[in-house]
Amino acid sequence: MKQLLLSLFVLIALNAAAANVDTVKTYSPSMKKEIKAVVVTPANYKEKSKFAVVYLLHGYSGNYANWVNSVPAIKALADQHQLIIVCPDGNYNSWYLDSPELPNSKYETYVAHELVKWIDGNYKTIADKKARAITGLSMGGHGALYLAFKHQDIFSVAGSMSGGVDIRPFPNNWDMTKLLGTYAAKPTNWDNASVINLTNLLTPNSLALIVQCGTEDFFYKVNVALHEKLTYQNIPHTFIANPGAHNWKYWADAIHYQLVFIKANLKE
Repeated sequence: MKQLLLSLFVLIALNAAAANVDTVKTYSPSMKKEIKAVVVTPANYKEKSKFAVVYLLHGYSGNYANWVNSVPAIKALADQHQLIIVCPDGNYNSWYLDSPELPNSKYETYVAHELVKWIDGNYKTIADKKARAITGLSMGGHGALYLAFKHQDIFSVAGSMSGGVDIRPFPNNWDMTKLLGTYAAKPTNWDNASVINLTNLLTPNSLALIVQCGTEDFFYKVNVALHEKLTYQNIPHTFIANPGAHNWKYWADAIHYQLVFIKANLKE
């Protein structure tokens, strides 16, 4: 009986100390609709005055709940690194762009401006780019770098895991023609939407950058190309190429590296 009571006490204590997971409804004025997000706050959220924030983006065909359901460890990581982690819904194929073809798909505006404003207004955040980071997987890896490159006044640290950092080699994939038109008919849309073409927006140390991709990933070559271009342009960044494919096993491991890097480069 004593052992049972002790076990129950330990279980209650562990649950009491666990990070909190909220599913919230945000509002996008640009798209005139509610959009859900998961917000993970550290266990000591009530005791501490303010926290840095990491925006963590899902991949193609995913949703706001993917990360917390597929990698429950992010709750412990929010505690470990003392971060608020926000997982927005980017629709199944928004690529986190303001689509030139679909006027009602404005996920660049939503994540970089509307969501950030909502989170800062509803949570105890350090509402400054120095304490705000963004990363993601696959479509979300593209989205994180795309948004950070274009909105350096909003984010100071950016990462990518298995990111689609150049979409032009994949003109018939992932419903992107709905967002951009066909590559044959509208190549400029595709050029403007590819992260690898946005490095001219960067100056040395304007963003702390970490790019990671598995060597068996179909996006591996475009990630190596981005790394080589950043190196040629003397843009400091961390590039990790390690064994792995385009799957949750890889991303569950990669998020640990990403958050260590992010935490080290945020200024709280």
